[in-house]
Amino acid sequence: MPNWKHNLESWKRRRITRRHALFAFGYSLVLSTTLFSCNNPQNNTQQQSNSSSSDTASNTTTTSGNSSNTNQKAVRIVRSKQLTALAVLEKQGTLEKRLEPLGYKVEWPEFAAGPQQLEALNAGGLDIASTAESPPIFSQAAGAPLVYLAANSSDGQAISLLVPANSPVKSFKDLKGKKIAFQKASIGHYLTVRAVEKEGLKLTDVESVFLAPPDANVAFSQGKVDGWFIWEPFVTRNVQNKVGRVLIDGGNGLRDTNNFYSTNRKFYQENPQVIKIFLEELQKAQTWSKNHPKELAQLLAPVTQLDAATLEKMHSKYDFALVPITEAVINKQQEVADKWYSLGLIPKQVNVKDGFLTPEQYAEITPKEVLASK
Repeated sequence: MPNWKHNLESWKRRRITRRHALFAFGYSLVLSTTLFSCNNPQNNTQQQSNSSSSDTASNTTTTSGNSSNTNQKAVRIVRSKQLTALAVLEKQGTLEKRLEPLGYKVEWPEFAAGPQQLEALNAGGLDIASTAESPPIFSQAAGAPLVYLAANSSDGQAISLLVPANSPVKSFKDLKGKKIAFQKASIGHYLTVRAVEKEGLKLTDVESVFLAPPDANVAFSQGKVDGWFIWEPFVTRNVQNKVGRVLIDGGNGLRDTNNFYSTNRKFYQENPQVIKIFLEELQKAQTWSKNHPKELAQLLAPVTQLDAATLEKMHSKYDFALVPITEAVINKQQEVADKWYSLGLIPKQVNVKDGFLTPEQYAEITPKEVLASK
């Protein structure tokens, strides 16, 4: 064979071999990725119930970096699943309009509950969280650099202890020795503690079943637990479907704490103007929600898949109010932290003041009308 033909054949063989190698590598990469996805042991409730939200959080950039699609910085605020003014803020789009000239866009990832939010906050997957009193304390106990941005009304009536519709249980004492489900470190957990103490019982007198809301919803509907401390709209949906009935709610003094908006120290230090604008627009959404109950119900009906009349009744359980952070608010939060430590549910004592700002710092970011209500 002439030398040039030999070289040509040799080149063809090398090209074919290279194609096969590339194909084999690509296939093995896809296969290994698939196997990893199927066998990944980190299969928590948030991933099961909020895969689309997790994808959103993982595909966004941090606020210190630019988005892959635009030159805007992404501010990630938790999507409200509790029908609060935060849901109104997202639907009305006013925050996006104010932040756009500053080079920011707003993203709204979802999470199953407060503890999952603060895990994401600490891991850099969320910038502003909205939770009850207990998740921030558990986060602080884990060493997270959490910052309390604002306090919100307690909205105690919006959290209820459900029992099955046909349950013989008539009072909380009847649940002694029974299974009560709730998200660990959530308001449901805290109100269970409050309820047992109010009845002269101990937390160990009931069987605590730690389940995130979607999993608890399944367990409750299947009769695997005897009670479930949960918030709206889970309460109304279960009552309407005649799956459960309300035994008690967080009203009438059972709930004695506030909700909080929080962030991490880095985001607070780098984005004070964004936080100020967020709280200003949130306060406007609070006021609008309080003054427009019918319009509020119509606005959120498509999102919740509940009819407007039901939503209007449900919204009556909310106060729709930011409240100033005072010494009384901080002291109450410390009481809750001390309670969790005494029960052995956090590993160390927490000084909640480490997460609170100074009065001067709050004055810079808190809406004037909220400060005036002190």
